[in-house]
Amino acid sequence: MVGHVQTHGFGKITVMRRIGLGLFLSLSLTSVALAAESPKILARIPFDMVGTYVVLHVRINDNPPLNLLLDSGIGTTLITELTAGDSIVLERTYKTILKGLGTGTDMQAWVSDSNSLRIGKLHLKNQTIMIMEADVFNLSKHTGTKMNGILGADFFENQIVRVDYTRKCIYLYDKKDFVPPKGFIGLPIRLEGRKMFMDVPIQDATGRIRTVRMLIDTGAELTAWFRSYGNDPVPVPSRKIRGYIGRGLSGDIEGSLGRLGKIWISDFQLSNPVVAFPDSISISGTSVNAQRDGTVGSQLLSRFDLIFDQGNCTLYVKPNYQYKQPFPYNMAGIEVVQDNETFQLPEVLNVWENSPGQEAGVKAGDFILEINGINGFKISISEIKNIFETRSSSTVQLILLRDAKTIHVKLKLKNLLQVAS
Repeated sequence: MVGHVQTHGFGKITVMRRIGLGLFLSLSLTSVALAAESPKILARIPFDMVGTYVVLHVRINDNPPLNLLLDSGIGTTLITELTAGDSIVLERTYKTILKGLGTGTDMQAWVSDSNSLRIGKLHLKNQTIMIMEADVFNLSKHTGTKMNGILGADFFENQIVRVDYTRKCIYLYDKKDFVPPKGFIGLPIRLEGRKMFMDVPIQDATGRIRTVRMLIDTGAELTAWFRSYGNDPVPVPSRKIRGYIGRGLSGDIEGSLGRLGKIWISDFQLSNPVVAFPDSISISGTSVNAQRDGTVGSQLLSRFDLIFDQGNCTLYVKPNYQYKQPFPYNMAGIEVVQDNETFQLPEVLNVWENSPGQEAGVKAGDFILEINGINGFKISISEIKNIFETRSSSTVQLILLRDAKTIHVKLKLKNLLQVAS
């Protein structure tokens, strides 16, 4: 993290960031019939949707609010990036080493206990906060939106939390005599530390129906990823593409994308989802230690409104308007980032092997001056993703800036993961 860290003896730490940096950064078939009574709401907290991320405005120790991504897959709240004008004062700090997905080195972070978090009318006390010394996720650049870090799974402790993707609002329910709202179905979950796991029935690429153990991760912007090595792995489909899956605490995550036959969330069936199979080197430590088969991410979870009841080890689900939408993916094979503080032209971060983008000559480091006639300064990351995920056979026209030269590129999107008829 560029900036400076000032400690006050063994007490306070003050972190300020003067210059913004601007990647990526888990169900049983048994259902429970639910009554129709409405539970008592203790608090309503509106949130912003950035892609499929839930972003909340959080005050730490009454400092100015920060934008934090709600992430049930990471235990403790994590500050990854402070931009110009941001500051935060934390209590009782010490250093630690963070381990996670990826092929790089472990990361160092400051740890602070006994902090206060205010999220709307919710006041959480005695919270642990971590501040990373280096911004490995670059969430702001990957989303094109200011993102200061991650609100971890400790947010779900000791309360019943509803994430309503339809209304873009979080509801906190009274635990006394709680009865889920009409239409929600309960699924058993298991807790390991602060993290939540569930059993998910799937139909794999061979047609076999099996149950896998998955981490529930609202902060992973993918449908799901699966362990494809070791004891009884989920086989990678024969029709697959190599791609950049994301970024973990310990570096880049690469692997293959392919379609499963089906995933079931309770009685709700999702057909032909596009899922990821990370290379073994990227996930070996995490998956072995947690003894899990993979992760269910926000592109699947956001198709349901969710109620997390950790006290009773239950996740309630109800399909929303996104439930029947197809599962898109990046058919151009071009990963784009955007610095929302300085040079705001979208920049090509990565081009997948054998993708339409690579065949057309697009290279990492290119800036997008124009895409389909839209000025690069006037288009968002989300809009670019929508163009790359549109119907196959569409043509995308790019004007790129490379080494002070303007380059015109035309590429045709190809659905290399098209479902066989």
